[in-house]
Amino acid sequence: MKNRFPYQEVLPLIKLLLDPKRIVITTHHKPDGDAMGSSLGLYNYLLAKGHHVTVVVPSDYPDFLEWMPGNHTVIEYPKAKEQCKQLFNDAEILFCLDFNQPNRVEEMEADMLASKAIKVLIDHHLHPQAFCDHTFSYPLACATAELVYQFIVSMDDKTLINKAVADCLYTGIMTDTNSFRFETMTADTHRTIAGLMDAGAANYVIHENVYDNFSYDRMKMVGFSLFHRLVMVPEFKTAYISLSQEDLKQFKSTTGDTEGVVNLALSIKDVKLAAFFYETPHLVKISLRSKGVFSVKEVAQAHFQGGGHRNAAGGKSFTSIDDAIKKFLSILPDYKHELLK
Repeated sequence: MKNRFPYQEVLPLIKLLLDPKRIVITTHHKPDGDAMGSSLGLYNYLLAKGHHVTVVVPSDYPDFLEWMPGNHTVIEYPKAKEQCKQLFNDAEILFCLDFNQPNRVEEMEADMLASKAIKVLIDHHLHPQAFCDHTFSYPLACATAELVYQFIVSMDDKTLINKAVADCLYTGIMTDTNSFRFETMTADTHRTIAGLMDAGAANYVIHENVYDNFSYDRMKMVGFSLFHRLVMVPEFKTAYISLSQEDLKQFKSTTGDTEGVVNLALSIKDVKLAAFFYETPHLVKISLRSKGVFSVKEVAQAHFQGGGHRNAAGGKSFTSIDDAIKKFLSILPDYKHELLK
């Protein structure tokens, strides 16, 4: 297995973690499966190692992730700002997982950066900003949860990967690879998955908890999206879905209900590029997915103030949802050669 955490680089952390420390773990705004899986996986590992650990997140997150071990201890910053500020102030070590820029934590940024704790970044997004004392950034990794597993192994603590750790890290890898479908899934990643299952991760239970746990309203929203809001642009091998605030309100949408909708458009035969637009009170959020070598990361960066990975990226628009879609359609001719080849 490729060692992404060379001994000389983790040695300072090995020494730091020899004795109990006050540790805070945090991740990006609107945490997804990898963000919560990697955070709670690291939480359960550090707890087993004897540390005082708290996970602080900058917003709410999908309820289908709330089954993971340790979730009941997670503190949401908007609900307890003063408590979180105190935790940041008191922390001796701060782990920042699954984000490459401090502004990804949004309104929590100032309190996080003000912490005097030793900051450690573990992430798989491109171009990390230099805001941490120790940075472990590996964009070729399929998920931050995979990196947390490798971090634990590099700390010579593989025996501390118990069922709680394994369940969380398995969830992170599973969700960030769309159930192990992406090209980033390597032979080493499969060996990691095997190691997590050896440690007690129940793959079928985890899959049911994440993917077979949707509300009736959410399923009706998906049906509505496919019947009324799915649009094909066959001349560019593209499909997109859009949902307005009114649509989301109709189906009582909550955080996490829109996850995976973009993949439905991508699953259509001959579609190479898929987009999902959904309206929030302040902006339009855009999810982009692609097949093959077409890079949606480049599209997101160039046109929608976003970024991500080659086949999975996101962006935003401060226009109306109709104008955001018009812009998206207007740029497709620029990518015609790549989309049709």
